[in-house]
Amino acid sequence: MELFWKNKTLGQLTPAQWEALCDGCGRCCLQKLKNRTTGKVYYTWVACHLLNIETCRCDHYDLRHLLVPDCLELTPGNIARLHWLPRTCAYRLVAAGHDLPPWHPLVSGTPETVHTAGISIRQRAISEAYVHPDDVENFIMKKRF
Repeated sequence: MELFWKNKTLGQLTPAQWEALCDGCGRCCLQKLKNRTTGKVYYTWVACHLLNIETCRCDHYDLRHLLVPDCLELTPGNIARLHWLPRTCAYRLVAAGHDLPPWHPLVSGTPETVHTAGISIRQRAISEAYVHPDDVENFIMKKRF
């Protein structure tokens, strides 16, 4: 198996390598609330309505920007500015020159390890389809990933 993430920068990755780098945790698809005074970002357990809570993958990935106009696309140019990304995010790790953790699918060889390691939001999040926008703050995580 080619360990491309060790030998390339994010900007050098092919589109297939870029997509493979995603660990499938689903955490970037959770709604986040930002304190306007402090700038601190709080994760919630409320997920985008396009996210499949079981697979932790977007059900309409190719159409996500059309269906959810404010869906943020991760790019090599914006990773360093997205401080709200989980500390375990592979894009964030590779951008900082770190290796991938043992549970990452590219290391373990199976996408299940992100779930068995407790990194993903599988069966822990709730779709925004079931939460009134005024109630999102009731789902703020007590402890961030």
